[in-house]
Formats: sequence, C-alpha cells, structure tokens
Amino acid sequence: MSQAQSPRDPDRFRMGPTRISTLVVAALAAAALAWLLISTFYYEMAPDLPWLPVVTLGGLAVLEAYAAVNTRGRIERRPGRDPVNPLLVARFVVLAKASALAGAIFAGFYAGLTGWLFVEQTNAAVSDRPAGLGGVVASLALVAAALWLERSCRVPEQEDDEDREPGDRETPRGRL
Repeated sequence: MSQAQSPRDPDRFRMGPTRISTLVVAALAAAALAWLLISTFYYEMAPDLPWLPVVTLGGLAVLEAYAAVNTRGRIERRPGRDPVNPLLVARFVVLAKASALAGAIFAGFYAGLTGWLFVEQTNAAVSDRPAGLGGVVASLALVAAALWLERSCRVPEQEDDEDREPGDRETPRGRL
C-alpha cells in the first residue's frame, strides 16, 4: 500500500477545487434524465414551466457573485474592509461547491428539457421555451458565480519573510 493510500494519511480527505469534469458529467446525466422523463410520459400531464425556479437560481447567482467580490476584498485586506473570519470563508467554500454542483444539475435538466421543447412543435412546448432557456441561463450563471466564489476564497500566495534576502523591500511592482 503506497503512502498516499494509507488510511492514516492526513491529506486523504483534503478538499480540493471543484473539477469541471464533475460538473459536466452531472449536467450531462441530468440532461439525459430530463429528456427521457419528458419525452416518455411526463409532458402530457405537466403544467406550464414555472418562472420561480429561474428567478431563484438567478438570485442565488447574484448573491454568490456579491459574496465573491466582498470576500476577495476582505481576504486581500483592501482599505475600508474588515478582516475576514476564517470560519466564514470555509462556509463560503462549502456553499460554493454545493452551488456549483446543484447549478450544473439544474443546467443539465433545463438543457435537456429545453432541447426537447425545441424538437416538439405543440403550442404548449412553444410557450414553455422562454422559461426553459431562462432556466439554462440562470443555472449557468449560478455555476459561474459559485466557481468565482470558490476561487475568491483562496488565500493569496505570499512570499515568506525567511525567503527574502536582507535589505529586500516589497513594492507594488515587485522587489527592489
């Protein structure tokens, strides 16, 4: 058994950045499931597509984008910003990871549904297309905002004081 696979390895359960491949697989699976459900038996008895999930997804995207801007400024200690609480940043990372996956699933589901609506030529399908497209856009916006929030929670890399040579000074443009 290698060192990385050891049950005592502390890095074994370390959380890493969200993988784009995970989001793509989740979206494709949701799209296939949506197409299968809608085309097989559900659309005849389904009501019109509601706009509330679209508005909710869009609102979450806006809130997470705002959190990303605010958190990045607080981590970088920009003037006029309070220091950031590390526990809050950890919670934002968990929120961002969950939102990215949920947004990918919703995007896939709305994409599969909308794709089927464009194939179907009934009046009901034509009237549901705007809500379907809105759902795809809002879901993708949530994924983008969640990935941005996750990226904003990273601690900027800084050079250790021990690595600097005596007499070196940092300036906004680099070393002197």
